[in-house]
Amino acid sequence: MMTRAFGTTLFAVFCGTLVLMSASHARAQAAPAATSPGAGPVIVVETVKGSFEFETYPNEAPKTVARIVELVNKRFYNGQRVHRVVPNFVMQLGDPATRDMTKQADWGRGGSGTPIGVAEITKTRTHVRGAVAMAHAGDASKADSQWYVTLAPQPRLDGQYTVFGKVISGMDVVSKLAVTDRIVRVTVRGAK
Repeated sequence: MMTRAFGTTLFAVFCGTLVLMSASHARAQAAPAATSPGAGPVIVVETVKGSFEFETYPNEAPKTVARIVELVNKRFYNGQRVHRVVPNFVMQLGDPATRDMTKQADWGRGGSGTPIGVAEITKTRTHVRGAVAMAHAGDASKADSQWYVTLAPQPRLDGQYTVFGKVISGMDVVSKLAVTDRIVRVTVRGAK
């Protein structure tokens, strides 16, 4: 294979056939982002503004990771919308009511109906930029399906919320998301 870039278009020759593709398409086909040692399943979030991936930490938060993976596999997050964005703080999703634009006043109050039932808070995983953690209304054991991504380090949240993952690619996409942006699909990388 021979590849050559001209501007934002890549020309590649495969077995004598010239193939044209945009540079962004070529990047999208690149190898998946690397994970940290001990990381678990990687969650891929496709949004209307692009995709991002986060690794999970089943060693520190086994029940949380298992529940989020279960919800992803049930397609629970597909078609939902971002319901909270606070600049330099968090982007949040996970309320199924966000599929209905007429219920926007109630967004952020709902969930799957099945709390995780345990607060898996650890000093190992903190609220660095890109941390993925469970939202709750005052009791971490009642966290359900809503989670957030920190847009900047938030050490004041440490010890209060279960950090169960970290963005490993697409943080630029997370930073662009706004309230009402749609989550197209959420999958587990490599799952069938």
